[in-house]
Amino acid sequence: MIGWEDVYKVTVAMVPLYVALLLGYGSVKWWGIFTPEQSDAINRLVCYFTLPLFAVEFTAHIDPFEMNYRFIGADAISKLVILAVLAFWAKCSSKGSYCWSITSFSLSTLTNALVVGVPLMKAMYGQVGVDLVVQSSVIQAIIWLTLLLFVLEFRRSGVTITKEQEKDVEGNTENGGEGSNRPSFWYLMKVVGMKMAMNPNSYGCMVGLAWAFVANRWHFEMPSMMEGSILIMSRAGTGTAMFSMGIFMANQEKLVACGTSLTIFGMVLRFIAGPAAMAIGAIAMGLHGDVLRVAIIQAALPQSITSFIFAKEYGMHAEVLSTAVIFGTIVSLPLLVAYYAILEFVH
Repeated sequence: MIGWEDVYKVTVAMVPLYVALLLGYGSVKWWGIFTPEQSDAINRLVCYFTLPLFAVEFTAHIDPFEMNYRFIGADAISKLVILAVLAFWAKCSSKGSYCWSITSFSLSTLTNALVVGVPLMKAMYGQVGVDLVVQSSVIQAIIWLTLLLFVLEFRRSGVTITKEQEKDVEGNTENGGEGSNRPSFWYLMKVVGMKMAMNPNSYGCMVGLAWAFVANRWHFEMPSMMEGSILIMSRAGTGTAMFSMGIFMANQEKLVACGTSLTIFGMVLRFIAGPAAMAIGAIAMGLHGDVLRVAIIQAALPQSITSFIFAKEYGMHAEVLSTAVIFGTIVSLPLLVAYYAILEFVH
């Protein structure tokens, strides 16, 4: 049972996030320290340096030989269910949009499992809950955030190449020539592949996981020099991400940049659609007891901060993701406690 001491521990984990957010907001809104161009540079620092090293640091210390593969299978099924629904909506609905499908996938599936999930799960279910939520974070970073990065890069590269070819077509037309403004699929895949290879977010977790396999197989620790080199940047990962989000908020005209309707839409996807899909996956994999409860509750954790950083970098509904992180984290604690109380009746 959760006591006030446990609530305090979760609050202790949440408050520093909002301190960093407030400092970022104030640095632009009140003190005028950063220009919009400098704000973009800070977000790129977070995207390409602190977050990849943060991913390396936490994946390098897991034990891949102790993973709960039925839990991971349930998580994969839940994500695939959401992908199928969103793909059908984008393809068949008159209001369907591939861009909004990408954002909706982020809102439904990507969680802030480490910062909020670890202290909360420890209070609710002890070490079992902590182990499962860490495993979920690792799989999210290796597979689902990499998939998100790929589709965002695919979209941006396609738009960029199309614009460049349109300029070439206009030049050819003026000279009496003809051309096509649609890039070939394989050329686009080649461009995306090269950009993914240069993006540390696409392989940071794989480096950490490879180290975890080797270290746990032959039982040795990471050299202190190597670990210190990673930690000096990775420890700033969450703080600088929230700071960047605060700067982004300050550059918007309204505090709730996406409006009330999109805020509610994001909350529904995060706290209802995500857990519902996870319940389907958990039932399909035959999970029961505390593992079933942890699976559903961890799917209702607040929005991933990394999803905002990617959205900002690639220009894809960053205002929606920032609102989901900020307000979702605030309302998450009472909602998660409610899930905990309800799931006590599930066996």
